[in-house]
Parts: sequence; C-alpha cells; structure tokens
Amino acid sequence: MMDPIVSAEWLTEHYKTVIVCDARAYLDGRDAKAIHREGHLPGAVFVDLETVLSGPPAGVAGRHPLPNPDQFADDLGSLGISANASVVAYDDAAGAFASRLVWMLRAIDQEAAILDGGIDAWDGELETGGVDRTPAERLPVPWPTELLATANQVAAHITNGGVVIDSRAAPRFLGEEEPIDPRVGHVPGAVNLPFAGNLGHNGRFLSPADLSTRFRSVGAAAEAIVYCGSGVTACHNALAMEAAGLGVPRLYVGSWSGWSSDPDRPVAVGSTPPTEAPDSQVQKP
Repeated sequence: MMDPIVSAEWLTEHYKTVIVCDARAYLDGRDAKAIHREGHLPGAVFVDLETVLSGPPAGVAGRHPLPNPDQFADDLGSLGISANASVVAYDDAAGAFASRLVWMLRAIDQEAAILDGGIDAWDGELETGGVDRTPAERLPVPWPTELLATANQVAAHITNGGVVIDSRAAPRFLGEEEPIDPRVGHVPGAVNLPFAGNLGHNGRFLSPADLSTRFRSVGAAAEAIVYCGSGVTACHNALAMEAAGLGVPRLYVGSWSGWSSDPDRPVAVGSTPPTEAPDSQVQKP
C-alpha cells in the first residue's frame, strides 16, 4: 500500500494516476463546499465530512460515527471514486480532516494518502468551480473490527496497562475548556499527544524517525488506541504512527464526544501534558 503521507512533489509526478480529494471542513459555520468552488487543486473532488465521512450524530456513538458501509460505498461511487482508485486527500487544517478520509479508505484496503502540507503545499494554479466525475460502481466493505475500539475496550485496555492516546489540544485534555462536548476532561488513564505535534514548524509532518520517538515516548505501538473529540483528528495520529513504522493503532470512533455523553463513564481532569506538546492553538473535532 502507498505511504500514508505524500509530498506535493510526489503528487505532481503521479497526478494522472490518482484521484485528488478536497476534504476541507470548518467548525465556524463556513461553507466548505463553497470554498472548494472558489479554488481547489485541479480536478479535486470535494468530499464532505458531515455527509460522506460520517453517519448521523448518535450520542454515545459520537458526533462523527462511521457511516454505514453501504452508504459510504454509494457516496464514494457517486463522486466517481472507484474501489481500485488511488486517492490523495488534502485540507487547509494540517491534515486534520483529510486524515479521516485517508484512514477510512486505508481501513478498507484502498490506496490513499494525505498531501503533506495541504493546499498550501501546492504551488501550481488552483481551479475554480465544481468537479464532476463519472459515477463509479463499488461494493460496500464492512469496517474492520480489528482497527476499531469500543468504549468498553478502551476502558479494558487502560486497565490492562495499554496505551490510549488523546489526540486533542492540551487545554481540552486537561479540562480547562470544552467548546463542543458535554463534559470537560479526558478518559482516565489516557495520555495526551495532540495531533498537531506530528508537524514541524514548517507545517509538514516530522520525519518517520521523529514521529517514532514521539509516540514511543508514551509507550505507543500498534496495540495503542487513539481517540480525539469525535474520531476525526485521531486519524492524524493513527496515520503518523503508521508512517513511523509503529503499525496501525485502533481508533475509538466515538471518542470524547461519545465517552462524555455517557453519564456512567468516569472522567479525569488535569495531569501534565507532554513537554513536546506544540504551541499550536488548532482546535479540531
């Protein structure tokens, strides 16, 4: 399978052999599809977080549960993304949203990668207007249970000494703020590695060696579980771990939005965030 992260130079060289997807999304009410039409990579297909990459919000299942496999197959097919296509996805939020599409495709064994640096890494001209591709027929593929974790499995994993990584920014992990979900704090026993810490000061991913050091600092390996606010930016950490050669961790899709919606689930606040935690104030789901 192709590397989970590719450069703009790689994309330029392989442009004719991949489908480029614009996975930009916004939490402040901006219309991502309208912004896509104002300027996107040539031929890039817009893939919506809320309607294609997520099912309806569902309480303890979280704000962005995985869509039904049949619906996901139909939606991708309607966008002209066939099952045998290689996909490169980008956004303008450090890969926060593109990583969800890439993780989902790789989870069902489809070639996919994030464009390192997102739209800002592209130095070619942008295209305006909509992009229509010929619809493609594709069969649904069940979500692989071995790549997913339930809330009960998260709790059991921590009890058994396993590593669970909270991918949100430190203030949310510490319980100092919570702009979206029902309660502040984090899953007791989880460690905090904000997804933005996967990036250097230039906005590009750290080297595989540096990523490996980052995750190994908390004892993370393929047996780890990652979560975030709603199972979106945790995919960034999952792909970074894969790029570092540490295997593919399980994703707790419900994440904090699901855990905090269950009054029977304990929560923790405080604790010292990692010393390498970035200064970035990116706040994503």
